[in-house]
Amino acid sequence: MAMAGKLLSTAMNARIIGSGDQTIILAHGYGGDQSFWDKILPCLSQHYQVLLFDWNFSGAVKDQNLFDPVKYTSLEAFADDLITLVEEMNLRSSVFVGHSMSGMIGCIASIKRPELFTRLILLGASPRYINGEDYEGGFEESAVKQMLTNLELNFNNWASFFASLIVNANDPPTVEKYEKSLKTMKPETALSVAKLVFYSDERDTLEKVMIPCTIIQTTNDNPVPNSVAEFMQKKIKGQSTLEIIDTDGHFPQLTAHLQLLEVLGRVLGF
Repeated sequence: MAMAGKLLSTAMNARIIGSGDQTIILAHGYGGDQSFWDKILPCLSQHYQVLLFDWNFSGAVKDQNLFDPVKYTSLEAFADDLITLVEEMNLRSSVFVGHSMSGMIGCIASIKRPELFTRLILLGASPRYINGEDYEGGFEESAVKQMLTNLELNFNNWASFFASLIVNANDPPTVEKYEKSLKTMKPETALSVAKLVFYSDERDTLEKVMIPCTIIQTTNDNPVPNSVAEFMQKKIKGQSTLEIIDTDGHFPQLTAHLQLLEVLGRVLGF
């Protein structure tokens, strides 16, 4: 699929660095961009080809009109973009590392096109953020509604609050980085994607995931309780393992990158 007469990979700032027989795809989460992988990139690129890109909601994308709220009403729409991107880059049998919302996007893409992926690495991922009967997602629905209302009323103030809440680690540079990245988004895009993420329910999707998965979770992640990672491991049909990093926060690639690299090295064998 082309957008506005050009390749999707170009629009999404896609690039491949490093070398090796295997490719690792790094997919950032809500409010981020590909620079969120900078701390682990030098090590990974020594062993692999690494595909980096920016989702079209990111402020790093030059054409801020690429995000169409009418089209992107489910994570499946992003999964379709991921598949198109991988095909444009002529990749097969890649390892997919999806942070936060990208974890479930990778799961959906792997169900639709399993031959494109050899393993999913789900970093701080969640199929459902709102608590329900016999399920702890991390947020009460009333809190999500209030959060989205605050976003709509005063985006800049909300971004500052949300950055501290989500990073939830004693790491001011990471809070500042995430806050700045959030504020590069168009407020209406930020609201649309936030609604999509927080109201999505992909729990039934997990049972259709057949390829090997590694779930990586920190010991204290505000938006994703440990119970979510355990739920995912039980529900995923393919072979799955759960790796716990002993640190706080939702962004171990920024706040605990050496521990994350240690886990990735053990899982992938480098």
